Amino acid sequence: MYAYLMVLVICASAGLQGWMALFTNFAKEVVGVNGFQIGVAQAVREIPGFLTFMVMYVLLIMKEHRLSAWSVVLLGIGIGATGFFTTFPGLLMTTVIMSIGFHYFETTNKSLTVQYFDKNDAPIIFARLRGYGALANIAVGTIIWALSFVFPYRINFLLLGVFVSFTGIYMLTKNPVNDQRLHHQNKLVLRRKYWLYYTLNFLSGARRQIFIVFAVFLLVEKYKLGVGTIAGIYVLNYALTFLTNRYISKAINVYGERVVLSLESASLFVLFLGYAFIENVWVAIILYVLDSIFFNFSIGLNTYLQKTADPGDLSQSTAVGFTINHISAVVIPLIGGTLWLINWRLPFIIGACLTVVALYFTQKIRTHRH
Repeated sequence: MYAYLMVLVICASAGLQGWMALFTNFAKEVVGVNGFQIGVAQAVREIPGFLTFMVMYVLLIMKEHRLSAWSVVLLGIGIGATGFFTTFPGLLMTTVIMSIGFHYFETTNKSLTVQYFDKNDAPIIFARLRGYGALANIAVGTIIWALSFVFPYRINFLLLGVFVSFTGIYMLTKNPVNDQRLHHQNKLVLRRKYWLYYTLNFLSGARRQIFIVFAVFLLVEKYKLGVGTIAGIYVLNYALTFLTNRYISKAINVYGERVVLSLESASLFVLFLGYAFIENVWVAIILYVLDSIFFNFSIGLNTYLQKTADPGDLSQSTAVGFTINHISAVVIPLIGGTLWLINWRLPFIIGACLTVVALYFTQKIRTHRH
């Protein structure tokens, strides 16, 4: 299962990274979106994440590892089609297709990881998979940077989408399953004892959107950075992700999820205020790079669930958490996009406030080891 997930993670990460490196500039330069429309587009992108609870019903007719591969195929189709639709409705349509593939893959990927690997190995496996994803992102970011000087957006999206889809099709021929390691139930249940996991996921989804949507849009709209520069920043981000992920997993095993997630919230509070009040392009780039590092601390949410949940609850609880994460992920871009039109600082100030709330709830984390 490890090798199977590794290939799919590399492929999906490369696809999403390439799409993200191209998307904001494509939306601004070709489609001509404003701050509110970019918020709408990102909110629409997160709707499939909100609907990931439907994974449980898809699993009634399909094995989880095959759903992972099919999701990657769909991800590639959405990416490849993006450059052919240069209107705002077309942009939304391809974004939804891409997003269904990515979010269903993310749900099954997390679920399979916590089912197949024990509580000590899971943080390391999560970190390794993110590390491999980071290497893929470095490669695709470099390629996108180079191709941005040669090909138009349409060709770059198409090449990336074809690569992703064909890799997913190839993985459909593989069967990595050990049925004795699977504990999922094909039903969706909200359990009161996991309320803290649900709450932290909701807050994580809200903060993640400030980073993914408005921090990038700040660099593109306010500081006028081109697609080549954005791709270069992504390459730097993922190089640092690859170098730091091993230490994040070790910190979780040594200090526990409460300490690691507290550090994440406290750091993001400072970073969001920096976005809002320090108007310097180099400072904004540095903040974005640091932001991407602390973004990876969120693996602590998955390992916290694994340490506290019953084995039979892991699959559906992961899906519920992912769905709750995307409730805020749908709402925040819409609210933030509206506030951006009033004052571009407001989304980041809201993000800082959310980190304070997250820090409060993080202190309630308890596991058998910490």
